Amino acid sequence: MKIALYQMQVIYGDKGKNLQSLHEWLENHSVEADVLVLPEMFLTGFCVDALELAEEMNGTVWNQLQQWSTFYKTAIVGSLMIRDGEGNYFNRAFFFNPSGEVTVYDKHHLFRMGQEGRLFTAGDGRVIVSYMGWNILLQICYDLRFPVYSRVIGNDYDMILYVASWPKSRIEAWRTMLMSRAIENEAYVCGVNAVGEDSVGHPQGGCSMAIDMKGKVKVELSAETEEYKVVDIQLSDLQDFRMKFPVWKDADQFVLK
Repeated sequence: MKIALYQMQVIYGDKGKNLQSLHEWLENHSVEADVLVLPEMFLTGFCVDALELAEEMNGTVWNQLQQWSTFYKTAIVGSLMIRDGEGNYFNRAFFFNPSGEVTVYDKHHLFRMGQEGRLFTAGDGRVIVSYMGWNILLQICYDLRFPVYSRVIGNDYDMILYVASWPKSRIEAWRTMLMSRAIENEAYVCGVNAVGEDSVGHPQGGCSMAIDMKGKVKVELSAETEEYKVVDIQLSDLQDFRMKFPVWKDADQFVLK
């Protein structure tokens, strides 16, 4: 599977510009990848104080993403601020399959220090997507800090995708925890972060990464520049390693709620 990590310079609040950047990438590079991964809240930047920027399910942007995924034959992954019909707000990850199928995951761990939990509703369960023979766990930014929530259970997934808006000031924690999640779960991990500034002028840290099941960094992007890289990973490599070094057989048994 070929995965494109698109480390966007997300322009806070500028939906038109951010959507245009995505469309230009798809026009020029979609043939290079089976999956395109974007940062958290790629359309608006991470924001909890501008609820008027929220999108609706099956609204114009949602339908556009679905159409682009089908047209360009590339799965598209990221998150959006979503408002439902009852006035609830979610940081909702999406996985648009070129077949037209859409899978969503609502961020479970809302970022306390950014007041995310004050206005947003937390998701209540993990979501694993099946695509091209792979099982993929969807996670969002702050979820990275809670390893139990992403713990593999009976090899129920092969890869974790983290979409993030992670600040430069804590970027070493980002890099270290991404590698830890790969090693402890014997799984591939891809984390895609933004660059640029957030709503209060704090720089985002970039350093998007793809890591294999042994903790080896296969791809790492810069700390400050909008760019993308494509990583080609093989499911058979993961399966062979899990058979030769079956740490999962000695894992503690538990149930996530």
